[in-house]
Amino acid sequence: MAVAPPSHGEVMVMREASDTPTAKDRGANETGGADGPPLERSIGMTQMAFYGLGSMLGAGVYGLMGKAAGEMGNAIWMAFLVSMVAALLTGLSYASIASRYPKAAGAAYVTQRAYRQAALTYVVGLAVMCSGLTSVATQSRVVAANLQQLGVFDGVPVTLLAIGFLLLLAGIVFRGIRECMWLNIVCTVVEAGGLILVIVVGVGYWGSVDLMETPPPTDGGVGGVTALLLMQGAVLTFFSFIGFEDTLNVAEEVKNPRKVLPWGIMLAMVAATLIYIAVSITAVSVVPWRELSSAAGPLTEVVARAAPWFPPIAFLAITLFAVTNTALLNYITASRLAYGMAQQGLLPRFLRRVHPTRRTPHIAVLLLLALITGLALMGDITELASATVLLLLLVFSIVNGALVILKLRPEEPAGGFEVPIFVPILGAIVCAALLVNRFATGDWQAPVIAGAILAGILALYAVMRPRHVDDDDMMAIQQAEPAE
Repeated sequence: MAVAPPSHGEVMVMREASDTPTAKDRGANETGGADGPPLERSIGMTQMAFYGLGSMLGAGVYGLMGKAAGEMGNAIWMAFLVSMVAALLTGLSYASIASRYPKAAGAAYVTQRAYRQAALTYVVGLAVMCSGLTSVATQSRVVAANLQQLGVFDGVPVTLLAIGFLLLLAGIVFRGIRECMWLNIVCTVVEAGGLILVIVVGVGYWGSVDLMETPPPTDGGVGGVTALLLMQGAVLTFFSFIGFEDTLNVAEEVKNPRKVLPWGIMLAMVAATLIYIAVSITAVSVVPWRELSSAAGPLTEVVARAAPWFPPIAFLAITLFAVTNTALLNYITASRLAYGMAQQGLLPRFLRRVHPTRRTPHIAVLLLLALITGLALMGDITELASATVLLLLLVFSIVNGALVILKLRPEEPAGGFEVPIFVPILGAIVCAALLVNRFATGDWQAPVIAGAILAGILALYAVMRPRHVDDDDMMAIQQAEPAE
């Protein structure tokens, strides 16, 4: 039954939802058919929270603390707090979308449902996929380099190690979502454990410095905690929260997605924020911010001073788990995006095939393996990866706008997790402002690459001319197809 969208002044409401979603919520392939059985619903609340947390935590934060200290001084914690608020706006929008439309390729789905422009939907879906593919390719080479640094497989070329890692990763993703979730939990515990170790060994230093101290004008600062300084710090630390959007793409493998998905996103964001703030306070308490900003490994330096007994090489091992986790989750995201977009008619239909035993989109997994391997063989694609991350800001703006449109459309049913309409409005504004700020820095390399990627996606759309298929049409098509 359709429910009127919430008014502007309402507060966030949690509604109980049925444990069994409707046929339309489950997607056209839920009952199986010519493309195989549906994806396996096995992800519960704990796994979902770990999935979101693992997506946000990563090896990048280990170096980010030094850069943030250079801009914010001892007030790094405030930068993480402000960036969390900014990211939470879009996180809340994604949580609401997840409770309304629990589908794989959810961002593409809501874009089409709101704007009804297949070209825009195509751009959103492939932009997110490009970000995932470049991330996996980049992380594969980082894993290979770390293995060599640890003395494992010494003498084996980095490229060969990277390809071996990708084959192993593809095998796990093909094997099943349960195996992926358990590996994610192990990796998340290890990478979070590394950050918690920093807090534990350095908590005794808390209270020893002025946490409001910022770089003076002579050191390139603006003098004191100002709105400009907070904006600069938030722009830098905002990207440490990117990853929550990945949760939307496993919606068709979540038990009771209308409840589990939004709560999983929220729990993950709160946990990541608490960890980031505590680590930043610890870091500047143990190591003066000027020294922290110039340290090759900021958090390694913190532990070296607070706990000299801890072997520095252990952080390299922790980084290995963090990078592996990032690659794993991005691989899962990309494969489910391909599957979901094929379900929507935007990618070739063979990508929506599900393995009869493993219950995974095996064709999508294999095709993406070929694409990622090609990217990994290109060598250093750091700038390409940075450009695709930049595209996520554009996607966030579009998806926030889509939720605004859907909330204002009377016939749209409400979800199990509703937010006031100002949340997606502010989310779209914040993401657009961050995008504009990135252009204003004067470094045009990543924006130019991002523009080239967008042009390539549009050119591919013009060649393929895919037609978006609505839920009811897809259901009718599948019911008419003979089973293999």
